[in-house]
Amino acid sequence: MKVNDFMTDSVEFCEKTDSIEHAASLMKERDIGVLPVLEQGRVIGMVTDRDLVIRGVAERKNGTVDQVMTHNVISVTADTSAEEAVSLMAKEQVRRLPVIENGRVVGMISLGDLSVQPQSNDQAGDALSDISQP
Repeated sequence: MKVNDFMTDSVEFCEKTDSIEHAASLMKERDIGVLPVLEQGRVIGMVTDRDLVIRGVAERKNGTVDQVMTHNVISVTADTSAEEAVSLMAKEQVRRLPVIENGRVVGMISLGDLSVQPQSNDQAGDALSDISQP
């Protein structure tokens, strides 16, 4: 099975120049915990709810998403196998990955997406255990 079989293709995003408050409001409104960060339509980072709290609020920053986002984007393509995606999540200690084609976000894949499929459930559970380790 491929990432394309599991991914969510409706992806919310923000721009690197958006305010931290705007990103937080968007996450609250859409009930999501991560946003790809775009510049001229291309993914240049990821920002999580945790980034907003730890790197933004706790450090009393009230600037832009660029100040708190993760710049190193770990991603997959729609043709990546589900097993490879799970392995990458475990290795990189992340729960969600953007699905990118030609520099553009076409979807998001999460451990939750993968865990609902019987053939991926055990791998997703193992990856979550690995990610949850300190």
